[in-house]
Amino acid sequence: MDATDEQVTLLAADGNLLAHPVYKVDLDDDALRRLYEQLVVVRRIDNEATNLQRQGQLGIWAPCIGQEAAQIGSATALRPDDFIFPSYRELGVAWVRGVDPVDIMRLFRGASLSGWDVNEHSFACYSIPIGTQPLHAVGWAIGAKWDGCDQVAAAYFGDGATSEGDVSEAFNFAAVQAAPVVFFCQNNQWAISVPLSRQTAAPIWRRGAAFGMPGVQVDGNDVLAVYAVMRDAVTRARDGGGPTLIEAVTYRIGAHTTSDDPTRYRTSDELEAAKERDPITRYQRFLEHAGLWSEDFEAEVAATADRIAARVRETVEHLEVPPLEDMMRYVYDQPPATLVRQFERVRAFEAQFEPEPR
Repeated sequence: MDATDEQVTLLAADGNLLAHPVYKVDLDDDALRRLYEQLVVVRRIDNEATNLQRQGQLGIWAPCIGQEAAQIGSATALRPDDFIFPSYRELGVAWVRGVDPVDIMRLFRGASLSGWDVNEHSFACYSIPIGTQPLHAVGWAIGAKWDGCDQVAAAYFGDGATSEGDVSEAFNFAAVQAAPVVFFCQNNQWAISVPLSRQTAAPIWRRGAAFGMPGVQVDGNDVLAVYAVMRDAVTRARDGGGPTLIEAVTYRIGAHTTSDDPTRYRTSDELEAAKERDPITRYQRFLEHAGLWSEDFEAEVAATADRIAARVRETVEHLEVPPLEDMMRYVYDQPPATLVRQFERVRAFEAQFEPEPR
């Protein structure tokens, strides 16, 4: 059977592990438990960030609830020196990479321009423009290939991004150049308020063949299947086989961002059906079947998640306001006169609200 003929699934709804002719899981017991901890911690941080935004501590937040398995499973299959190019919703990927979630929230609070050291984590800045980062990933991958490295690039984007010309250009350039890159599309069914049916008339994964690379559709709520499919694609890229397009079919349980009202474009029945396929519940059932679950383990993970969320809240609430000059400092080496004049007007406006010296 061709591995791309049907959606790859390794976990049944009841948590039983299914046999697959191509994709296998090679994780030991500690790694399997670690996946669960990461799933729970990321969801807890995500909920905390949403609460912080609602309380005025963040300007906006892009939740990843429901997509944790797709993000954590795929990121786990990468080496620490493989370079990741995210969009703006990859909290789970960032967590696996060791990026402090506070550094991500600095962006959404307006306290930082980039948040973290991209080279330390091999994790690029969040990309707010839709679909630009796959091109960056391809460029990096070709550079790594020319340098004789065996590193792989991974580009994360949503189903809506596949309607952008930049993404098609990235697919084509990567395939022609046999670039060591994996395109990881999280198909969460909704690009803000536009459904998948308005984005493409064909399954996303089938675009791979049109550009000359393998395409695979995987159950994005199955953390083990995502890991296995991503590991296979990364190995292929590392061995000189070129790019792969992965479509992880999942569902965005939350809003597109905290400024969005999803009740205006999707039904409560659809949402409830998606919640029945929750990736964390499903993986918990697997651990129970595998004898890797206990109430003590559950309590330990919950306590860890609460402790991390409390630290995040405390830190975010006390982030310092960056100097106004940072708006210009990292944009131009020599700012143009027009920008200097604009900044001077902003500075004069701000000065009206500065407290009088005592």
